[in-house]
Amino acid sequence: QVQLVESGGGLVQAGGSLRLSCAASGSIFSINAMGWYRQAPGKQRNLVAAITSDGSTNYADSVKGRFTISRDNAKNTVYLQMNSLKPEDTAVYYCNVDAVYSDYGNLRYLEVWGQGTLVTVSS
Repeated sequence: QVQLVESGGGLVQAGGSLRLSCAASGSIFSINAMGWYRQAPGKQRNLVAAITSDGSTNYADSVKGRFTISRDNAKNTVYLQMNSLKPEDTAVYYCNVDAVYSDYGNLRYLEVWGQGTLVTVSS
């Protein structure tokens, strides 16, 4: 099927930057939308940013102007560049991918979630 591996989380001071990466692998035929969600303690998981296969992007209002989502289709990888980080950005960040994969010659659709990577922003 399809597996996701995330990297890039960590501890950073307010005003700092981090870059998250999420690489998809497996029997991938194509990848449609890719996105990042985040979930803070005691809160629901919310969309941070998403990017379609043709490069159209969508951002949560809280991160517009600070975060940038991009993708490398040749590497099946999505990135999230996070600048001017704030303590309220602290959360577990999850990669989400809509993919079509080959299942013994049959094409199937699958939505896949990454394992999550913790981003902590100290004040």
